[in-house]
Amino acid sequence: MPFYEAIRLAFAQIRVQKLKSFFTLLGVMIGVMFLIAVVSIVSGMGNYMKDELVGKLIALNSFELRQRPNLNIGDVNEAERRSWRTRPRIYEYDIPPVVAALAPGTLAAEYSSNNVSAESQYGTPRRVNAYGVSDQYFTIKRMDVALGRLPSPTEYALGSSVVVIGKDVQDHFFPNLDPLGRQIKLAGMPYTIIGVAETQGSAFGMSFDGFVVAPARSPIRRQLNPHGVVDALIVQSPTEAGINDNEERVREVMRARHQLHPEQKDDFTMETSDSALAFWKKIQGYLVLAGIALPAIGLVVGAIVIMNIMLVAVAERTREIGIRKALGARRRDILRQFLVESTTLATLGAAIGVAMGFGFAKIISALSPLPAAVELWSVLLGVSVGAGVGIIAGVYPASRAALLDPIAALRQE
Repeated sequence: MPFYEAIRLAFAQIRVQKLKSFFTLLGVMIGVMFLIAVVSIVSGMGNYMKDELVGKLIALNSFELRQRPNLNIGDVNEAERRSWRTRPRIYEYDIPPVVAALAPGTLAAEYSSNNVSAESQYGTPRRVNAYGVSDQYFTIKRMDVALGRLPSPTEYALGSSVVVIGKDVQDHFFPNLDPLGRQIKLAGMPYTIIGVAETQGSAFGMSFDGFVVAPARSPIRRQLNPHGVVDALIVQSPTEAGINDNEERVREVMRARHQLHPEQKDDFTMETSDSALAFWKKIQGYLVLAGIALPAIGLVVGAIVIMNIMLVAVAERTREIGIRKALGARRRDILRQFLVESTTLATLGAAIGVAMGFGFAKIISALSPLPAAVELWSVLLGVSVGAGVGIIAGVYPASRAALLDPIAALRQE
């Protein structure tokens, strides 16, 4: 019997016995649906963490030289935290030799940050995230202004009291007003607003627009760190391939400056988006495994259901099998017919489960902060697993049908 003919007969049986076919599909549908839904949500969360959270904090193709990690995603024991606190700080005089060692075309910017009190005559006082930055900071962060301008090289060099503010700061301190040219006080010191940054968005309900940015040499430096200390140096390579080279150059300079012996560990951190996401990627792997393992239970139940119903089908169609054998059908034809029928049923259930899984993931994404991202491999896995379940569940019923004696089968009423 040609393969396509076996598939046609399988669909004919599905049309004739709609209710039985539905219950046969149900187990596979549910198992594949949850497989697709879980993988889509976990993958979506991974993309969200990388692009929306860490991607907003650590610039593209860059790393940050810091005393200790800034993004602690995961469990860090107290002993390790104490060791971080005993590390030497990063100082302004560390910056020039590090920058001089970088590969050509590399950008670098120092910055420090802290929460400071802010006030204006148009809004109630509140605390904001204040940054003191050097002149390449906005270029590295790919941040531009929606209103006004960025600080000029002269303002960076002189440490002028000018700031670029975020949209949230504008809305709170200057509601329905043009903030350009007006003053905002940071820790009691007046600053002139020269620009409003483009909206940076939010992640997990945390807004990235509640900030003010001033030149690093401005009076804000006294509110952010002890004298001469900076929080980080951002180093951005022209390409992703250049990150490792620049990391080694920075490591060599800093180890020499801190007089570390070869056997001693680094007493500084070079934080990339991958290092910040290392713990999440580990958790993501466990979640994907769980998302595959748990629906597997439903698929086992689905396989048992398919096998039982196919055995019933063999019993009900014993006379049909006898007639086909009497007309010249070979054992392999009967085997193929029932095997293709069970596989077609399971594959159809898997396809419906894939569609339902996408729908389920989209509903959860719409009703909650959990994002969803469709992964092609999960679609292929779902359909392949469905087909595999059909083959495994159909082997025994198909072999029983193929081994029936044609004379005994014809006597069956």
